[in-house]
Amino acid sequence: MNIEPLISPDEFVGLEGVTHLGSGGEGPWLKTHDQVYRTFKEWKSASWEGRDKLIARVARCRQRMGELWGVPEERVAFMPSAAEGMNWLARGLDWRDGDNVVTSNLEFPSVVYAWKQLKDRGVQVRMVPHKDLIVREEDLLAAVDHRTRVMAVSQVSFYTGQCLDLARLSEGLNDVLLAVDATHASGVLTVPADVTDLTVSSSYKWMLATHGVAPCYLSERAEARTAATCFGWHNVDIWPLQSPERPAEVGEKPMPERLEPGNVAKLVVMYLDQSLEVLLEIGKERIECHARDLSEQVYAGLEGFGLTMISPQKREARSGNTCCIYEEAESLKDRLVEQRVLCDGYGGR
Repeated sequence: MNIEPLISPDEFVGLEGVTHLGSGGEGPWLKTHDQVYRTFKEWKSASWEGRDKLIARVARCRQRMGELWGVPEERVAFMPSAAEGMNWLARGLDWRDGDNVVTSNLEFPSVVYAWKQLKDRGVQVRMVPHKDLIVREEDLLAAVDHRTRVMAVSQVSFYTGQCLDLARLSEGLNDVLLAVDATHASGVLTVPADVTDLTVSSSYKWMLATHGVAPCYLSERAEARTAATCFGWHNVDIWPLQSPERPAEVGEKPMPERLEPGNVAKLVVMYLDQSLEVLLEIGKERIECHARDLSEQVYAGLEGFGLTMISPQKREARSGNTCCIYEEAESLKDRLVEQRVLCDGYGGR
């Protein structure tokens, strides 16, 4: 089956004669980002007038992220990395001796180790074991008890490409906070952030932007339970109505400023804003369907070579990442580069 691209390869930098299968590692660069940089340079040199335009562009990107994730824009903040989103929650909850966090033993490090410093406070991290490299929602929910405060998972597994059913997890958690890293989902699959308490994502993969900004959704419930642990001029209730002298006590601003103590990386946010314009114009449902069609085709082709597939066969559990076991994965990746095929390969897959 011939599947036509949703975006022409000609619209990206450096894809002439290249088969790019590596967006799960590092997405390619849109040529339209060149104009974004030119605009940024002009506004950056225009002093306060230019700054106002930059702030307006950040606001537009926030609105577009809310549209992509199906959540109110005022509940979306921009963090420097996806890891910081999980760590913000880990630092801010009022942990008690005997509490626990539920995750899996096949998770990305920044999800499973964000809670590492809580061990000395008597907080247990429960790593639910995978079964044949599949993490089952029922196993995650079975590990939850009355002392579970957070379930922390990736929507899509970095290792297998498995897409978890977040709605099912949310329905089974009751009062437990659901914290999700959507880095391998956002931009290629629908991200139901509205059923989570925290959703955070890097921008340099399927969202076609780059490093330095990670949109983060925080629910009202999570905001009410979590103390801010980092303060600056932007998230305290004193700017711009202030005198040169600082009062001893100062109020805190709500979302989205709550997670933004200082300036966000405006240039990187502008790149993300441009990418979101492209993605939203195509439509997230159309992109998801397209990606899963491709995944099925890749899966069948690799399986036809006799390779052991570790990505799920069920369509709703598929993602943009399709993976197989291969003992010498890194050397195969290098050999494919010689054939101008870009993919990801390490850890025996």
